[in-house]
Amino acid sequence: MTNLTVGDPAPAINLPRDGGGMVDLSETKGMKVVVYFYPKDDTPGCTKEAIGFTEQAAAFAEAGAVVWGVSKDSVSKHEKFRAKYELGIPLLSDEDGTVCEDYGVWVEKNMYGKKYMGIERATYLIDGDGKIAQIWRKVKVPGHVDAVLESVRAL
Repeated sequence: MTNLTVGDPAPAINLPRDGGGMVDLSETKGMKVVVYFYPKDDTPGCTKEAIGFTEQAAAFAEAGAVVWGVSKDSVSKHEKFRAKYELGIPLLSDEDGTVCEDYGVWVEKNMYGKKYMGIERATYLIDGDGKIAQIWRKVKVPGHVDAVLESVRAL
């Protein structure tokens, strides 16, 4: 598992997104980037989080940041999720899990005594120089989007 810390260079991101095309972190020099990792499309917590980021998309843009959601769901699943909830942020597909591994969010989870591998809900704020400015691990959805927006504005 990767133990990224504030100040580390952000690992590369080059992933397909809903709606077609690729999203590449190296093309965001000078911009703030919020990358939030979430377990699965169309589940209660993930839906609330995606809607929260969508509702604040204009505020993030105003603060000079782009927001990307990342999970291992396929592009077509992302497109259905996005359409169902009218989401306004790009959803990136990390089907092989490379980016999740690079960011250390592919972890062993435990539910009802059963251990399995899955994505830990986590958010990374990357500054305009491509360095990690802040990390939120084991995110609880309520209030999270506002906390991230506050950090983006402070950066």
